[in-house]
Amino acid sequence: EAQVVESGGGSVQAGGSLRLSCTASGFSFPYSTMGWYRRVPGDECNLVSSITGDGATHYASFAKGRFTISRDNAKNMVYLEMNSLKPEDTAKYYCASARPGIIIVPPCTGQGTQVTVSA
Repeated sequence: EAQVVESGGGSVQAGGSLRLSCTASGFSFPYSTMGWYRRVPGDECNLVSSITGDGATHYASFAKGRFTISRDNAKNMVYLEMNSLKPEDTAKYYCASARPGIIIVPPCTGQGTQVTVSA
């Protein structure tokens, strides 16, 4: 069964940093695109960043220049380094996975990890 487990969230002040981690299992990780999503209660699930199996990255406009996604295919892990955090970054962050035409782990499902940024 495909699974992801997110960790690394917490409470920080504006301007601070956090590093989120996602541990994947049950699917062919090196060949899968991994993504970080976030959702505020009552709002939609939004893509933050994604990274393909060979390292090509994509960032939402709000994440560019502040967030960095990376992956370690040997460890089946993907990371999201978040710097210069703002109160509007407060959300639960989720890891997801897909391959062309196939959703492996849907966005904004699972336990996620809470990020809270205070002003």
